[in-house]
Amino acid sequence: MLIINGTIVTSEKTFKSDILIENGKITKIAENISIPNEKIIDAEGKYIIPGGIDAHVHMDLPSHTGKSSDSFLTGSKAALAGGTTTIIDFVTPEKGESYIVALEKRKAEAKTCLCNYAFHMSPTWFGENTENEIHQCIEKENIHSFKVYLAYKKAVGIEDDVLLKVMKAVAKQNSLLTLHCEMGDEIDELRAKFISEGKTQPKYHPLSRPNHTESEAVEKAIRMAKETNCGIYIVHVSTKESVDLIRKAQQTGQKVFAETCPQYLLLDDSVYDQEFELSAKFVLSPPIRKKADQIALWNGLKNGTIQTLATDHCPFHLHGQKDVGRNDFTKIPNGAGGVEHRMSLFFTYGVLQNKITINQFVDICSTKPAEIFKLKNKGQIKEGFDADIVIWNAKKESIISAKTHKQNCDSNIFEGFKTIGFAETVILNGKKCEYL
Repeated sequence: MLIINGTIVTSEKTFKSDILIENGKITKIAENISIPNEKIIDAEGKYIIPGGIDAHVHMDLPSHTGKSSDSFLTGSKAALAGGTTTIIDFVTPEKGESYIVALEKRKAEAKTCLCNYAFHMSPTWFGENTENEIHQCIEKENIHSFKVYLAYKKAVGIEDDVLLKVMKAVAKQNSLLTLHCEMGDEIDELRAKFISEGKTQPKYHPLSRPNHTESEAVEKAIRMAKETNCGIYIVHVSTKESVDLIRKAQQTGQKVFAETCPQYLLLDDSVYDQEFELSAKFVLSPPIRKKADQIALWNGLKNGTIQTLATDHCPFHLHGQKDVGRNDFTKIPNGAGGVEHRMSLFFTYGVLQNKITINQFVDICSTKPAEIFKLKNKGQIKEGFDADIVIWNAKKESIISAKTHKQNCDSNIFEGFKTIGFAETVILNGKKCEYL
């Protein structure tokens, strides 16, 4: 396959060139490549960018209302439609379950995935053989990141003594620990308090998870990581205070990475001041914050404090899932979709509004997540790398709607958002995705 006349965008430069693809790899980048009998794609007037990498998704996630509405099949279709060619999902063992056994189960669930995928392993407990299993994940399974939850203590969350053991084990392997940072005990108390007072509507969800419940957990994670010399990656950062703490740690030379998500850049907490049918879809954790937090997150992306934009993609249907919490917001399954819209939203409201450059767009959406999570030959337009390529039409306008989106969900938190920019052609491992 030969792509001609396009403008290649990398994290460092923008230039006109042709790209030759052979056997799923980028084999040549040069001007005026001429190879007979090749399938030619003319990208005149379009950008050529590396396929997106969403480092935080939850397909087929179990909940008390059934699995999240996107399977690996439907979720990967949505990802590809939006220009994302690689997702990183999670293996979450039951407490007491072998990490390796849990991994094999998760691999079976992921067999229907249409795009490239990798896993983070989520330590939910720590036993005599856990350190060996962490080593096995790295050496034999190519899993280089481990995720812990400081919230959800009654389900997958862990206490500080387990966190310390995990950090030491991960640090010993020179690997990376990712963290969901919220003070779970305080949140559980606040949630119970609101329900006991008859405060049951979705608007109490953000009030039960105020900014300090995130930033105090971030501070604790940074402090413990420094003590154990463990590299950390803080997921779905949503508050100004957290950004400040992360920046200060980075300035001391500590290995701290951070991600945020489109919902925290583009929505504010006024979304909860609506009737249940409109506000319930925004019940996700951390909750949507205030405009001051949005500004801090955009600045964090611009100045490099935040390295990646992921989605925490985990949608649930409004009808039949989220509406079980009509009279109790604590029963609403937490999560929303975003993998399909991540890149178009970031291009529209980041690049086109001069909040980030187009090179930062590529770096944040593709290059940095590949580097951080050691996805070999991914995230760059470079000779020898995998031919995961998106031809990006920077002028096509769309309006996001649950009626037309690819994700399997009856609602969309970005309903009505106008986007400019579209993944017109998606090439996955050297082959054009014809079915999109």
